[in-house]
Amino acid sequence: MTEQESASRPVAPPSWRVFHATGRPPAGEPPVLPSPPPWRTFSGSPEQQPPPDDAQSALRRLGAVQGGAQLRDEEIDAVNAALLLRRPLLITGPPGVGKSTLAYLIALELGLGRVLPWSIVSRTTLRGGLYEYDAIGRAQAIAAWRAGAGSGTDARGDAPELGDFLTLGPLGTALLAYRRPRVLLVDELDKSDIDLPNDLLHVLENGCYDIPELVRAGEGDVSVFTDDPHGRAVIGSGRVECAEFPVVVITSNGEREFPAAFRRRCLPLEMRPPGREQLVSIVVSHLRQRPEGIEEIVDDFVRRLDGGGTQSVDQLLNAVQLTTAHGFRADGEGRNLIEMLLRDLSKGR
Repeated sequence: MTEQESASRPVAPPSWRVFHATGRPPAGEPPVLPSPPPWRTFSGSPEQQPPPDDAQSALRRLGAVQGGAQLRDEEIDAVNAALLLRRPLLITGPPGVGKSTLAYLIALELGLGRVLPWSIVSRTTLRGGLYEYDAIGRAQAIAAWRAGAGSGTDARGDAPELGDFLTLGPLGTALLAYRRPRVLLVDELDKSDIDLPNDLLHVLENGCYDIPELVRAGEGDVSVFTDDPHGRAVIGSGRVECAEFPVVVITSNGEREFPAAFRRRCLPLEMRPPGREQLVSIVVSHLRQRPEGIEEIVDDFVRRLDGGGTQSVDQLLNAVQLTTAHGFRADGEGRNLIEMLLRDLSKGR
């Protein structure tokens, strides 16, 4: 083929499937995400510095990469649809099935930096997820500054900056104007107060929020703390708007239903327990080896799942780790320990 013929051939567009659940970080440049729909484009500014990596958390959650897909095809497709449509992913399934781990898998494979975890409890509020303002700390700092300036001992010191008393939460940090999207893990939303899902509607739809303390102050660019360790970000005129809608992974154990208005803004994904080969791959990834006798323990674990039991992958990892310990015998009292580790979680004991 001549150079002219090669140049005239149409270039195939990139596949809409950019996530393959292999857990392999990008070797060079991270993959280019598909363009968002016109109704999911945002124009936030100023652009923030790229987020830090968190290799330790990824290793703790995922183990060493072994290659091969870690999810089923339908689960991979659901993640890619959420990436394409810029919509939150609402993941349901039994405890310990790997719902929250999926956020770390996405961040590692797509090179999106540190995951922003937001663990939900009954007292969690939207305001806490967006930002916290230390009004008392600021008042004390201003009083101390004025006292020092009046006595002449610190007359040249600057007044305390408003931004030094503002800290963005996980949700608030995820909505900053990054060049590439952040990964936000909203863990166990079904444990929240009944109003929180409805409170999230505006933020998830519009990708922005205001900080009234900054708006009232009438200041321009203000540097505030973020949810990242030692992180800071610049906010203009008190408004935060994303440039790329974050990858939002919302998990639920199915303890209650969410409002229809909330569910229509999310893509649903019901995760099932991993199959036998996936379980073997998970164990090998976390232990960095393939211990002898692993098949017997995995088969026992699968039989319990097939029998309708509620088991967590963590239980399997603990059992394998125990049986591979030096000098451990899996008979007699040792067998009782394994039974305790692999107990049915639905029985409450």
